[in-house]
Order: sequence, then structure tokens, then C-alpha cells
Amino acid sequence: MKLLIVEDDLAMQTALQRALSSRAITVAVCGDGLQALTTWKQLQPDVVLLDLTLPSLDGLAVLSQARQLGLLTPVLILTARSTVGDRVIGLNAGADDYLAKPFDLDELEARLRALHRRNMSSLVEPNSDIIQAGLLRHNKHSGAVYCKDAVIDLTPRELAFLVPLMNRVGHAVSKEQLFKLVFPNATEVQYEAIEVVVYRLRKKLAGTGVNLITLRGLGYLLKEDTNA
Repeated sequence: MKLLIVEDDLAMQTALQRALSSRAITVAVCGDGLQALTTWKQLQPDVVLLDLTLPSLDGLAVLSQARQLGLLTPVLILTARSTVGDRVIGLNAGADDYLAKPFDLDELEARLRALHRRNMSSLVEPNSDIIQAGLLRHNKHSGAVYCKDAVIDLTPRELAFLVPLMNRVGHAVSKEQLFKLVFPNATEVQYEAIEVVVYRLRKKLAGTGVNLITLRGLGYLLKEDTNA
């Protein structure tokens, strides 16, 4: 799991980075609100741990702007503000969870991992039985992807790559997340192997009303062709 910690208290930042890194979590840190948005876009973390009191731009503003930019990463707000009103404001701004200081490290880790699991599940489990993008239609129960009424012949890896993008049309999904879905538990597969899947899938998506876009440093997204 790749975690971005946005916290301006250097002692807290260092303590969290050391503690969570020792628990097999890849941790990046940032202490400034404006810089947090840039780092968030570049890093594409699995989860963001966000403090509300930040220089340059407060946590709620960071969260609001991130959501406006289409950054759907799960966010856990970590703050000394513990009233019900503060929690409601944070959750309404787009946070996924809220933990007040002081906190238990085991609980923090459990909440972060739960957000990560939930997010990964949402990539592969559509909210409805049928999802559509352009002329494509995916049937959750049969697993088939159709273009109009014709089944598209996809390999299991191509399907594992395509469905998360169909679930989030117009939004980027990181290369790292897609790699984990396409090559689960594959320890000897080169990271670049996903490019082969992309190359073959692009050919099969020709004329389906969608375009598979590569966003350098961010990942991939599926964009509907308005002229289709």
C-alpha cells in the first residue's frame, strides 16, 4: 500500500513515517497544503492521511480541490478537532474516514488498510449489474464485455485491466493499482508487462466509442468518444 501523509507537524510526520514504514506501508510525506495537491497528483497514492491544519492551504481546501480535480483516492482525516460538527464538515467535504488525535497506531493502520481494501474492491466490483462506457457494456454476472450486441474477445488480463477503467470513466486509475489487478501475486513479472496488455487492448477497443488514454506519471483512463 502506498500512503501519502499530509501533516505539518514535523515530529508527528516523522513518527508516523517510521511507524507505518515498519508495517510494510510505503510512505511519502508532505507538510504544505499547496504542495500536497502537486504531490498527490504525481504520486497517485492508495490512501491519503490528511491533517486539517496546514500552511498555505488548509486540509479541507486541499480535499475539496483534490475532489474537483478528479482525485478519488480514499482520504482519512487526522486532526485534533474532534467535535461531531468537525467530523461532519470533513466527511461532507469528501473524506472517507475521520480519526481524532490522540489515536492508537494499530487502529490507524487498520483504518488505512480498510480504506485501501474498499477502494480496490470498488475498482473491480461495479455498483450495478451493468456498466456502460461509450458503446461498451459490461455484465457483472457473466463477466462479458459487449460492443452493442457483440461480445468482445478479451483475455482475463485484458478484462482485469478494462473493468476498473469502465467503473471510473474519465478518471485516472494508477498504473500500480492496475498492475496489481492484472498480475495478482506475480513476483517475477516485469512492471512493463502491463504495456503489452494496453497495446493489445487498444486494438480491440477500436470503434467502441471509447479511447484508452495513457497519462504519463499518473496511469490510465477511459475517455468516451463524443463523436461515436
